[in-house]
Formats: sequence, structure tokens, C-alpha cells
Amino acid sequence: MHMCCDLEVDVNGQEIFMVDKKILSSFSGKLNKLFGKSTATSNNLKVIFHDLPGGALGFELMARFCYNNGQIEITPFNISLLHCVAHFMEMTKEISATDNLIEQTEEFLEGITHWAWSELLVALKRCQEFMPEAISSGILQKCLDSLITRVAASATEASPSISSSDSSGFRFSCDTRSTESLKNSYSRVNWWFEDLASLNHCLIEKAFRAMVAQKSDHVILSRFLFYYQKSRFSIARSTEKHKIIEIVVELLFFLDLSSVSCKSLFEILRVALRLNVNKCCRNRLENMIGSQLHQATLDSLLIPSPPGMDYLYDVNLVLRFLKSFLSKGDCCASSTQLRKVASLMDLYIAEVAPDPCLKPSKFIALVTALPDSSRDSCDGIYRAMDMYLEVHTKLSEEEKMKICCALDYEKLSSEALKHLARNSKFPSRTVVQALKLQYSYSNNLKSFGELPCSYSEKGIKGKEAEKDEELMLYTRKLDVLVENEKFETHLKGMEWRVKELEKVCRKMQVQMEKMMKSRLSSPSSARSLPKMCS
Repeated sequence: MHMCCDLEVDVNGQEIFMVDKKILSSFSGKLNKLFGKSTATSNNLKVIFHDLPGGALGFELMARFCYNNGQIEITPFNISLLHCVAHFMEMTKEISATDNLIEQTEEFLEGITHWAWSELLVALKRCQEFMPEAISSGILQKCLDSLITRVAASATEASPSISSSDSSGFRFSCDTRSTESLKNSYSRVNWWFEDLASLNHCLIEKAFRAMVAQKSDHVILSRFLFYYQKSRFSIARSTEKHKIIEIVVELLFFLDLSSVSCKSLFEILRVALRLNVNKCCRNRLENMIGSQLHQATLDSLLIPSPPGMDYLYDVNLVLRFLKSFLSKGDCCASSTQLRKVASLMDLYIAEVAPDPCLKPSKFIALVTALPDSSRDSCDGIYRAMDMYLEVHTKLSEEEKMKICCALDYEKLSSEALKHLARNSKFPSRTVVQALKLQYSYSNNLKSFGELPCSYSEKGIKGKEAEKDEELMLYTRKLDVLVENEKFETHLKGMEWRVKELEKVCRKMQVQMEKMMKSRLSSPSSARSLPKMCS
């Protein structure tokens, strides 16, 4: 065959090739369209390619195929490049019916199920170099399908060893070989983590979405994402770390959140806050954490405040968690989850209450964020309020009352009520309320309702008013009482005065009854009245 170099080809600005126009045109539809069937010769023919897959190497392989009369060794290591170049150069059977490169590569891909795992992985990694062509030509999807099928098959094979029967559970505790077998089974499930994590984020995202579509185990998939984040962070630059976190959060959003570890979510969140990732990513992550806030711990919630803020912990972040938790109808429907969150918040509020920079509005937002039904006892809230008022001594009486409005006195224990009744840090009206409840529980105030029936309703109300007035006068003295023993002494004295008042009332009633009987039984009592006065 006569060959000449009548065509200059500039490949992606990397290298210039001098080739035979006729030979390449006989296999390439793209070149055939450019030159047609013209037999005219010219020494100035030149073609420039800007995006040829594989660059100079891709063109060299394609040219070798053409010069070798449509013959080339195809392996898993060059199949991706050859297939993409063949599609780019339009090397179809319309140009070469028997020796077209596209048909040869597609025939080779039919045996992809027999490739070794390492061969499949190499083919996928080569696709990363020319993703658009790998996607359009279909080779990327074929490689991904084969990869996902193998991962799913390995998980199915390992599952019987992981979920062992009850009878073998006892054997695992003492049989070293069985324990080792269990560890190996667990590692068989995760064997693909390292290899898949070595792919670029585009391939990982495509592979992950395909696994979700095939209903792979969401627990395993979530573990892979956390593994991917940690393994890639050690070698990634700052800009790459942003992208990795955003991809992980986006893909986690496709999973059933019950399969995602709450602790791992908080670890991702701390990294995301440190890197200052975009708002959309943070919102997704906060919503995921909020939906399973009942699984969180106090240590997880104690996240430092953002730079530039005076307060110690990021209270606004926790408030957003609570908002997200309450917005999930299924979470709020579970009273157990709601009570767990309430217990967690009691611990958190007590932890942030001593912060001198925590504003009253933020403290009130924390104590009122959950509905009243979430708590059976308000002792935790009271203790947090006590610590907050102890630190924030310059609050006005009005501000103190706003804080105390969140306190349900009827959900306080007798010990908490007793402590509140002598707590000078709380507003006087709050202390009065505590005193009333104490008297009510001990039936000390009920004695005022047991006055004789000869007393008018107005008189009874008058006595109750006197009692309230006496309580108010007494509670005003609480501000100067600092010792509990002195307070107890005054309280007992007040109780004694109440009892004495009851005795006086009974004596007056007896005397009035005697006087009424005397007047009714003696008709001449009116005429004898002057003698009594004489």
C-alpha cells in the first residue's frame, strides 16, 4: 500500500501528527466528511482537534488501528480510551463495515462480567479522564453497572455470616474461629470501600445513586460516605475539602435517616462549620440532625459559637435543630422521642445558663422551644433558671418575670418548690406563687375555708384577703433573708399566727351564739339593760 504524509493533525494543542489522509479517512467518518471523496492532493491540509479523548495518546492508538488495517489489541486497560476515540472519530460500520473500531470495542465489552475487579477498576478510572465522551458513548454506564452488580453480590454472600442464628450466637462468644469468621464477614461487606473511594467525585456520585436505586443496604452506604470523607481529607486541599463535604451531605440526603449515625452527622457538621461550606449544605445537614435529635448527646450539642460572637456555645444552631425536629410530624408524634429531646435540652440549658454573655431572649427561646407536654417535671428548667439568675444579677424585675413565665409551678417537686420559696434571686411574685402551692399541698390554707357559717361571705373573703396581704408582706422580706434557717423560723411563726387567728375566730363565734341565745330566751332582757349599765 502506498502511504504518504499529506495531513497535519494538531491534537488538543499537545502534539502534531503527520498522517496519510486517505488511510485515516477510510476508517473515520469525521475525517471522511471533511475531505469527502476528493482525490486532489495538497501539502497544506491541516486539522485541529480541541477535545479529542485521551489527547495525543488517543489519536496515536486510533492511527495505529487505521495503519494496521483495522486491527489492534483491545484490553481492559485501553478499552475506555479506544471506545471513546472511536465514537469521537465516528469509526462506525457505515465507513468500515468489517473492521470498524466501535463494533470491536462493543464486542469486547460484552465480556465485562468476566473481567477481574482490578481490570474493571482501571477501566473506570480511565473514564475519569474524558467523562463527557465516556458518558455519551455508554461505556461508563456499562462499567458502573458491572461494578454495582459485583458489590451487591458480595453483600448478599456475606449477609448469612453476619446475621447468624441464635444457636450460633453462644458459640461466637467462646469460639475464636467463629469470632474471626464474623470479623471477616464484616470486612467482606466493606471490601470495596477503599477502591471506590479512589474514584473522582463524579463517578462516586453516579455509583452511589445507582446503588440507592438498586436498594442496597443504606447502613453500608452511609458508612462508605463517612469512610470516603475521612480517607480523602488526609490528602485533599482546602478547596477539595469543601467539595467532598458537599457531596457527602448531598448523598446522605438520599438515604433513610434511620440508617445514618447521629454521631457521624455531628462530626460532619463540625467539619462543615470549620470550612464554612455553603448555606444549602449546612441547612441539609442541620435538618438531618434535627430529625433525629433524640439520638444526640450533650457533648454533641456543645458546639462553640461562630467567630465574632461573645457567647460560649452556638445556641442559634441548637434552636434550629429544635425547629427541624418539631417540623417533622412523625418525630413529634412519638412522645418517647419528644421526652428524650426535652431531657437533653434540660441538660443543655443548664450547661449554657452560666454563660454571662447569653442574652435573656436566647435563654427564654431555649426554655420555651418545646411544648409543655414534653416534660413531666420542670425541676431541670428551674435549676437552669437559678443558675442563669445567679450570673445575670443586673436583670430587671420585668426581665426576670419573662424568664419565669416559662416555669410550670405545678410540675415542680416539693423540694424544688421549697427551694424556690426561699430563693431571693427570683421575683417576689414567683416566690408568692411557690408559697401558695406549698400551703395548698400541705392543706394549711384550707383552714380559712372552714370558718363558721354565721360569718358572711364578705367576711370570709376579707379573711382570705388578709391572708394574701400577710403573705405579700412576708415575701417582701425574702430579699434580705440569706440564711435558710432564719426563713424557716419566720415561716413557722407565720403558721402559728394563722392557727391563733383560727382559735380567736372560733371563740368569737361561740360568744356570739351565746349572746343570741340569751336574747331569744329572756323576754325582759330589754328592760333589764339599764341595770347592767348602772
